[in-house]
Amino acid sequence: MQLCSVPILGCLCWELPSPCRKQGTGLSVSAGKLQKLPSLKDVPPADQEKLFIPRLRHEMVEYITHNQNVITEPIYPVVVHMFAVNTFRTFPPSSNPRGAEFDPEEDEPTFLASPDFQPNIAKKYIAQKFVLQLLELFDSEDPQERDFLKTTLHRIYGKFLGLRHHNGIAELLEILGSIINGFALPLKEHKIFLLKVLLPLHKVRSLSVYHPQLAYCVVQFLEKDNTLTEPVVMALLKYWPKTHSPKEVMFLNELEAILDVIEPSEFVKIMEPLFRQLAKCVSSPHFQVAERALYYWNNEYIMSLISDNAAKILPIVFPSLYRNSKTHCNKIIHGLLYNALKLFMEMNQKLFDDCTQQFKAEELKEKLKMKVQEEAWVKIENLAKANPQVLKKRALEHGDARPPRA
Repeated sequence: MQLCSVPILGCLCWELPSPCRKQGTGLSVSAGKLQKLPSLKDVPPADQEKLFIPRLRHEMVEYITHNQNVITEPIYPVVVHMFAVNTFRTFPPSSNPRGAEFDPEEDEPTFLASPDFQPNIAKKYIAQKFVLQLLELFDSEDPQERDFLKTTLHRIYGKFLGLRHHNGIAELLEILGSIINGFALPLKEHKIFLLKVLLPLHKVRSLSVYHPQLAYCVVQFLEKDNTLTEPVVMALLKYWPKTHSPKEVMFLNELEAILDVIEPSEFVKIMEPLFRQLAKCVSSPHFQVAERALYYWNNEYIMSLISDNAAKILPIVFPSLYRNSKTHCNKIIHGLLYNALKLFMEMNQKLFDDCTQQFKAEELKEKLKMKVQEEAWVKIENLAKANPQVLKKRALEHGDARPPRA
């Protein structure tokens, strides 16, 4: 026989009336804040079942709240088992897909927030299976139950650090890398696994823990089916880190490994967005990012791909290469930049000269534009100094009573 799920959730996560709540992880309740319930024998038989669950709930919560050193080790398995038996269940088909309206109030856990609670003991009973079953309960149509679940899960997350992540991802990916080679073509559902599971792993902050194995799996997929190159590269560009330089270096390492196995026909599809990103990396203020990107020009196969498509690629990367060769402060980066420019010059002298002239023309155009803007601002400032009353009048007309600054 199962009891109502929300009151049972209250044993782990008990909701106090709003005026009684205190901020923080602890919970302090005086006797007057608990509702006094009548004895079972003092109510009519028809109301006894209705009273039974609140009495159980209050008995447990009151015992834990008002007493110290009462959560001993034998208590943990009993409470967790009681919670699991009476809360975890299979939901029927949804009768209200939009969900009921509910304005959840903040609640504080009782059992989990008790000063006596010891995660080292509780972890024997609150394990991964328990948390997975807890997550399934979020499918409940009862908004109050979902609100209790939210707070309970949040508290478990804070108390049980070992449940937060899996330490064996690198090893699992290593096993997967050896399995991919045996996949039969066409890959079918394995493509979905690559695009929906493996590639999103690049977004995780702790990518460095398993990145070599993840990159190996991705390359294995591309060696198996080169038509996956475009969606894979576009996903990497989508997930490209913006402010995490070490992670950006990892992406550059993986991208070079992909280019080492790419087919020329697939390279053409991704070369423009790819080299736009590489141009940004070359201009990176972070030394290691710029250095790693410039090492692409030391890769013979990549250079052969660039050579075949120089007319498209050189105009994209030339401004970054040329500008940084004049302004970058690091000698190693200077050497790599001059090496890249030299290779492009030897590859196609006329194209290189055209890009140089175009860059200088754009640079001159930008300087003239900046000069015109500066002159316009000087003119405005001079007019303002010469006619302060006019500015004040116009400001008042537009509803701004503040006088113009001198």
